[in-house]
Amino acid sequence: MTFVLTYGAVFGLMLAKIPYGSPLCLGVFSLCMLFPALCSILTRLITREGFSDLYLKPHFKGHWRYYLAGLLGPSILIVIGAAVYFLLFPRQFDPNMTALSQSLAAQGIDIGALGSLMIVQLAFGAVAGGIINLPFALGEELGWRGYLLPQLCKNMPAGKAVLLSGIIWGLWHAPMIAMGHNYGVGYPTAPWGGILAMIVFCIVGGTFFSYLALQTKSALPAALGHGALNAFAAAPAYFVAGGVYNPFVGPAATGIIGGVGFIVVAIWCFLQIRKKNAATSPSVEQ
Repeated sequence: MTFVLTYGAVFGLMLAKIPYGSPLCLGVFSLCMLFPALCSILTRLITREGFSDLYLKPHFKGHWRYYLAGLLGPSILIVIGAAVYFLLFPRQFDPNMTALSQSLAAQGIDIGALGSLMIVQLAFGAVAGGIINLPFALGEELGWRGYLLPQLCKNMPAGKAVLLSGIIWGLWHAPMIAMGHNYGVGYPTAPWGGILAMIVFCIVGGTFFSYLALQTKSALPAALGHGALNAFAAAPAYFVAGGVYNPFVGPAATGIIGGVGFIVVAIWCFLQIRKKNAATSPSVEQ
């Protein structure tokens, strides 16, 4: 149901020739973020399985560090990835954000206090982005980490469930990627290269979010992380000289170098999930 609604909405944009980035397009994309939660609720009603394990209870006691990791972790990992990228490609680093300044100036926006204003906005986004974006992020996470992941864990080892849920989450983005989301259009392998890259990114990011959800038995810390990622993901692009960069490389977290922080953390989270799963699984007599 989630795929039917999402693909139907986005393909409708394509057929109507609504350009990517337009207000209507962004509105439909935001609406699509609510479909996973909506469809998980409909599935519970259709199957009559109930809502006892909705993954909406906070379970905050003893788990505050996972909420803190969800709230601040993505921003920290984005900064780490961007730092690695700019260390490798120092000529692309522009601390004055010249490209952004020129773009705003062309729109008639006063850029006299741009530098300090942008720093304040970036800092605010890094700290509060997860909370501000929580409603729409929860619209996804109640479906992906609050329903799909626990259901998969009932039928396979947790490690495999995490990987499969990441693949499904990535495929869900396919028509949005085809429209130009995250990777643009016109690159040599478009749109399939972008779709594949998004699947990889969703496996990586999804492993981190899955770890938070499985540790707390709640989708809330994962939703905080998802919201924080959405809020701060564009920050490294402001510091690119000329404003042009390769999203498959960096400094954005969708790139292989820009996403190095997420990759390292995802590997650690995956190993912890497998370790816990092995410890809790009953031994089998040979």
